[in-house]
Amino acid sequence: QVQLVESGGGLVQPGGSLRLSCTASGFIFSNYVMSWYRQAPEKERELVANITRFSAVTNHADSVKGRFTMSRDNAKNTVYLQMNNLQPEDTAIYYCNAKHFVVGAAYWGQGTQVTVSS
Repeated sequence: QVQLVESGGGLVQPGGSLRLSCTASGFIFSNYVMSWYRQAPEKERELVANITRFSAVTNHADSVKGRFTMSRDNAKNTVYLQMNNLQPEDTAIYYCNAKHFVVGAAYWGQGTQVTVSS
């Protein structure tokens, strides 16, 4: 059974940090490009960052460059999103996504809430 389980969300003050984790099971993790998306209230889901199978390439949205860093540990079937200098506009549900590097089959996690507020 395929599962993506996110954790690490919560309430943080502006300027604070959080580290999200997403642990996968039920598929060959290293065959999948991994991504973080987020969806704020009344907004469309947007790509935050992605990382290739063996971490050769990472891409980050312009809105988070210099503040967020995505990484992966294939030995632990886990991806991370280190989020620094969080701002209120970063408030959203953050979702983990796995997409097969050839056939394009994709899976989603259930999401984790990040709220940035004073």
